[in-house]
Amino acid sequence: MQSKNPVFARSNEFKNGGYATFDAPSSGRTAPVDASAGTLEDWYRKPSATPTQSRRMTLDDVVVRTALLGGALVLGAAAAWFADVGLGLAIGAALVGFVLAMWAQLSKKVRPGVMFAYAAVEGVFVGAISHAYSFLYDGIVGQAVLGTLGAFAAMLIAYKTGVIRNSPRFTKVLTIAGLGYLVFGLVNLAFAAFGGTSVYSAGGLLPVLVSGFGVVLASLFLVLDFDYVEQGVRNGLPVKESWRAAFGLVVTLVWLYLEILRLVAILRGDD
Repeated sequence: MQSKNPVFARSNEFKNGGYATFDAPSSGRTAPVDASAGTLEDWYRKPSATPTQSRRMTLDDVVVRTALLGGALVLGAAAAWFADVGLGLAIGAALVGFVLAMWAQLSKKVRPGVMFAYAAVEGVFVGAISHAYSFLYDGIVGQAVLGTLGAFAAMLIAYKTGVIRNSPRFTKVLTIAGLGYLVFGLVNLAFAAFGGTSVYSAGGLLPVLVSGFGVVLASLFLVLDFDYVEQGVRNGLPVKESWRAAFGLVVTLVWLYLEILRLVAILRGDD
């Protein structure tokens, strides 16, 4: 079973069925006896796995690594907050964070160093944006943080109780919606940059509906993260894959926080 979350799509271990496959090639046909013997001989010639290589991923591993990446993000955000960095640096941090996220996502190798760099750089962007919003709306950052934690808890309960489960149709619809929302965001940003009116600054109910859709979409992407963790532990993925699981959770939580921050700002627009 393969996760459709783009962050996890490069996991060869997950695609091939986990650590229990021992990197065996899967051609869909029964191999001749001689070929199988050669494969087994190659396996026996390999050096023995170290304890770290042979250990399988657990839920505790994912929790610890998520906390470590989250800590790096919070430190970056705190530094940007107290340094009161400008908008230019914030945008630069966002672009660098996007590149690092793509590197970590598209690389076949699990790269904790790149993931930590992403968390720190993205933290600068999150801290700068949060600081800017705090000048306009008192207490908005605390409200957004509580909203993010609440959405995370609600989706986790819904997933564990079976109210929301991952399925091929669910992931297909969610992926299409996510790509559509990304394209919409880029078009809206380009339109606003060239003197147009952003959808989020328009009057009426439209900004609330669009921003609310973003919050719901980001929340539902947590289901893909939860499913990857559950399937990874069940299939016995190597412990290194816990970094990929933690990275996916951090990316989704950052997206969810920013969506909630914007939604709260729109709702408090008359303050």
